[in-house]
Amino acid sequence: MAEQKVDGWVAGLKVLEDWGVQNVFGIPAGSLNSLMDAFEKEQENIDFIQVRHEETGAQAAAMYAKFTNKIGVCLGSAGPGATHLYNGLYDAKFDHVPVLAILGQRALREANMDAFQEMNQNPLFNDVAVYNRRVAYPEQLPKVIDEAVRTAIANNGVAAVEVPVDFGWEQLDEGSWYSSAADYREFPKLGLNEEDIDAAVEILSNAKRPVIYAGKGTRGHSDEVVALSRKIKAPVAITGINFDDYDYDFDALLGSAHRVGWKPANEAFEEADVVLFAGSNFPFAEVTGKFDHVDKFIQIDIDQQKLGKRHFADVAILGDGGAAIKAITDKIDEKEDNGWYQANIDNAANWKAYMQKLENKKSGPLQLYQVFNAINKVSTEDAIYSIDVGNTTQTSIRHLHMTPKNLWRTSEVFATMGNGLPGSLGAKLGYPDRQVWDLSGDGGFAMSMQDVITAVKYNLPSIHVVFTNERFGFIRDEQEDTNDNYYGVDIANMDFAAIAKAQGAVGYTVTEISQLDDVFAKAKADEEAGRVVLIDAKITEERPLPVEELKLDPYFFSDNEVNEFKKRYEAEELQPFCHYLQEHGLEVKQHNR
Repeated sequence: MAEQKVDGWVAGLKVLEDWGVQNVFGIPAGSLNSLMDAFEKEQENIDFIQVRHEETGAQAAAMYAKFTNKIGVCLGSAGPGATHLYNGLYDAKFDHVPVLAILGQRALREANMDAFQEMNQNPLFNDVAVYNRRVAYPEQLPKVIDEAVRTAIANNGVAAVEVPVDFGWEQLDEGSWYSSAADYREFPKLGLNEEDIDAAVEILSNAKRPVIYAGKGTRGHSDEVVALSRKIKAPVAITGINFDDYDYDFDALLGSAHRVGWKPANEAFEEADVVLFAGSNFPFAEVTGKFDHVDKFIQIDIDQQKLGKRHFADVAILGDGGAAIKAITDKIDEKEDNGWYQANIDNAANWKAYMQKLENKKSGPLQLYQVFNAINKVSTEDAIYSIDVGNTTQTSIRHLHMTPKNLWRTSEVFATMGNGLPGSLGAKLGYPDRQVWDLSGDGGFAMSMQDVITAVKYNLPSIHVVFTNERFGFIRDEQEDTNDNYYGVDIANMDFAAIAKAQGAVGYTVTEISQLDDVFAKAKADEEAGRVVLIDAKITEERPLPVEELKLDPYFFSDNEVNEFKKRYEAEELQPFCHYLQEHGLEVKQHNR
């Protein structure tokens, strides 16, 4: 009896299905037509999500991987479709998440003939991909797809596979291919070197001003971090990309350091003597000299290549961040607070009071702060936030009152604008029963706004908030610090609500604080009724307080400078950290430098 035959790309899709892939983002094209045939035949098992720009598809795939911890998949046609994938793929590379990029190509008989859209694509993907192959013959197609997925997951990176279109229609014997998905195993957690743990315990036991810096490598282990914080009286700073792992109300939470962060974290490192740097690759460490004033530096990382990368480590611990934190906690004796812990708690409370004052304003021009307050009021306890790059990144981690029940993701290190909306597509597909928000500035949203219709088409109810201030705000603020003048940062106003309505979504425009509660209540009801909603919030132009350039300490700044700083940022009640150190009888180290 003759063996059953199957199309090459049907075999390839069946491999993806075995690996748990449910959605593939992209746009059809001539060089992908055999794959489109296969999607039609496999539509009961895997969904093709048609986007309006391949960059949206690649960003959605990358953000899907960040939200779900599963591989994201996107595709692009030969030539322009493939090159449009770059931003999303580099986002995945920089943030270490697995993504498969399927690249179309002309039929084999047209190779090297300068055919329509034919280009040598493989060299272009060498830098971004951990696996980059062109399928050499039809029978190899499912094998290469399997290898690509396995490699991307194992290496938390991008795999790129180019497939000549005619290979996808070739008939393969049903038994000539298989998937290795069932054979895949997660690498077991590394055992810890007890001598390194003991060395860390000794340093922390003798520390007078310790700070825990908890990065993404501690995600899922905030309880262990908080337990160590309480036991050794060390406040907790976190990376900007790890906010959703902590309860906003944790009193010793300092927020993140540098520009996209909180005031307390930036100040604490100036006064700390020991930093426990766990699971972070803080890319601003060297250029800002953030840890230059600490006496001892302990680093925990699961990646050997990261140890010692950002600062000399007096103790380097190779292993899982959560396991190492717990091992230290189990071995170390509880410490009494010498005033350092409470000074940081007081400083954090002062900062939160300032942020909440801005959020709760009832009158005056509409600022972004009050918009976040409206979001906090109607968001569900397990809401998911897809955050675009810019001032929205900075302010969302200041003004969203999150807990570990939430998910918050953005383009972390590559920081590509326009990822908020694509990320919401990936989030809603990954978690169809949870409330999903896309928070974007008008500059970033304009890069991907055409794909509101994708959310409408695939019935992905979500709420999209556009903070419209008619400028690339984050860049304008940088120009204030570095340039002679502002240039190229002002953008024309746009009616985003009308654009959303034209795509079949519900659109609202907010111009006053008094409108917020009503509009956001309606938006929540619309979303619960299965609608896609956009809220265009026309906010003021002022700069959020620059926590990396504080002018609060009267030791360094004149009364006039301090008063002008406080007046500009409505920060009359904001105190410098030295105020709380002195209140608890502690020396201010930076005053003696």
